[in-house]
Amino acid sequence: MSATPHSALVRPPDLSFVDALGQVEGAPAIDFELALAQHRLYVAALEAAGLSVTVLPPAEGLPDACFVQDVALVLPELVLLARPAMPSRQAEIAAIRAYLPPDRPVAAVEEPGTLEWGDVLRIGNTLYVGLSERTNAAGAEQVRAAVTPLGMDVETVPVPAGLHLLSGLNYLGRSPRNADGPGGVLTWPAYRDLPILAGLDVIVVPESEGPAANVLALGETVLVPAVYPRTAAELWHRGWRVLSVPISEFAKADGGLTCLSLLM
Repeated sequence: MSATPHSALVRPPDLSFVDALGQVEGAPAIDFELALAQHRLYVAALEAAGLSVTVLPPAEGLPDACFVQDVALVLPELVLLARPAMPSRQAEIAAIRAYLPPDRPVAAVEEPGTLEWGDVLRIGNTLYVGLSERTNAAGAEQVRAAVTPLGMDVETVPVPAGLHLLSGLNYLGRSPRNADGPGGVLTWPAYRDLPILAGLDVIVVPESEGPAANVLALGETVLVPAVYPRTAAELWHRGWRVLSVPISEFAKADGGLTCLSLLM
């Protein structure tokens, strides 16, 4: 997102979350009770950042449904539904539709397109669509067709590492200490030379804190995954209010802070 949102939809994990996609074989198993506790802390952080949060009921039997960001993008003029590449996630679209704003038209990515919104970075009126294992060029073109009439642009970019574009690249907006300066982006080293970053204030996370690139910027407040003190300190030094949020159990399913809320 680039405009500061005012509200968010979130969905606590269902018990099936212990079987979520993205888990590494041999890694520690997801602790479901800890995941629930961490999700409550996440909601509290969103509220502390000034958002009105609607907590949806868990989606029974949909292990990845807590990652609500992936399935929809809500614009003032339009709702855009994703088409997840993984068949096990496609039922999440129907599970979220009833909770989306009813006062605007709905468009949806259709076959042969695939698209998850975790692959889409918004900066101003441009949507940068990452081409990854989860999002293809056909999906990006369908997004282009939907938003061009709204005066928005779409550019495709490669995803050099990670599950989604937002795994390693997130827009922060302008620093509270330099309101006239360029917008900031937090990125993995693998992303730092992407042409789309030209003219922006590029902040590269330390190699030892790779998951810290997946932050959630909410105006002057930035949610940062806990246990990454160097990244948190860097953002604080640049003027942002930093809230550290523990998400270890969601990280086990390759999830991050951006994945867990659908901002509006």
